[in-house]
Amino acid sequence: MGTFREAIQSEKPVLVDFFAEWCGPCKMMAPVLHEVKTAMGDDVKIIKIDVDKYPEVSSEFQVQGVPTLMIFRKGELKWRQSGVMQAKQLQQLLEKFSK
Repeated sequence: MGTFREAIQSEKPVLVDFFAEWCGPCKMMAPVLHEVKTAMGDDVKIIKIDVDKYPEVSSEFQVQGVPTLMIFRKGELKWRQSGVMQAKQLQQLLEKFSK
């Protein structure tokens, strides 16, 4: 749990993708996250949390459905949404929170 806490303390926005291996829509997020990372490079950190492997993190953040995306900056939750999103939307959000 400490490593997750440390990871979201970043000065840069940290996009956390809560997912599950069995989740179809979650699989659709993989190329989207890759596209965002490719476009933004080191300006953003992307972390994937498997809700089945880390139920304590999922329950702490009350993740009800997957995929659930959250953006943290300096340990503070800035934004969250459940469901699949487009890369452009995510990129705009991350750019907003990187200032």
